[in-house]
Amino acid sequence: MPSTRRSSPSVVPEQLGFDGMPERLFVCTPSKLGAYADCPRRYRHSYVDRPAPPKGPPWAHNSLGASVHTALKNWYALPTASRELDALPKLLKATWVREGYRDVDQERVVYRAALRWLETYVRGLDPADEPLGVERVVATKTAVLAFNGRADRIDSRQGPDGPEAVIVDYKTGRSGLDADDARGSQALALYAYAASRVFRRPSYRVELHHLPTGTVAVHEHTEESLDRQVRRAEQTARDIMAAERAVAGGADADAEFPTNPGALCSWCDFRKSCPAGKEAASKDPWASVEHLTE
Repeated sequence: MPSTRRSSPSVVPEQLGFDGMPERLFVCTPSKLGAYADCPRRYRHSYVDRPAPPKGPPWAHNSLGASVHTALKNWYALPTASRELDALPKLLKATWVREGYRDVDQERVVYRAALRWLETYVRGLDPADEPLGVERVVATKTAVLAFNGRADRIDSRQGPDGPEAVIVDYKTGRSGLDADDARGSQALALYAYAASRVFRRPSYRVELHHLPTGTVAVHEHTEESLDRQVRRAEQTARDIMAAERAVAGGADADAEFPTNPGALCSWCDFRKSCPAGKEAASKDPWASVEHLTE
């Protein structure tokens, strides 16, 4: 029996309302869906409240991640002959985000760690490889979603039935990653789902590249597993739209967008504006990079 893995997913038509006109699609990115899944109150503060509550100070780990991601993007933007290790210090300095660190000394230590990660990672790359996209926006529509997202990298690789699009996501956090992280990532699945349409080729393989440890977590999706992730995203979108309609109709916003207290509260940008967040232990903006200075 032929496998269903390699068949391209079919395009889903827009959902029709009772009057025969297409219903409004929910415009979203992975971060928008993730915000609601993590905590509906955080979603509300980020996307519904206007003006939004004030955010806390910038986080050093966000600055670090943005710096490394942009340096890798600019490495691929170089001519092939210039993609060398010697180019990395200049690239990282040019993209370095200085916000959130405790002091200049900590910032310098973290910068040196980031440069080591980049040098180790780039040694394993072929400078002649040209990805399908770097920091590439991919977009698609379903019956519920108008999805778009920016993938760190989309590689072109040869599969058993021809060229495939492989989703690559860079990670710079402290914790290592495994195949379960790649399998469970809704963002990677949605990137793959959209990439298959944008590039007109199969996209099932997703990879998390953890630069601090040099590990690569891999998952091979199937058409069925991608479809499950899309349906999950659609249900989240329906929940969000229902809550937004209820608030617009006069319902209590706190009830429609409840808090989800947990470990993430300490790292939330809106902690000081949320009663549950205020009860969480406070974290310094540089807390998640302190281990690099030990």
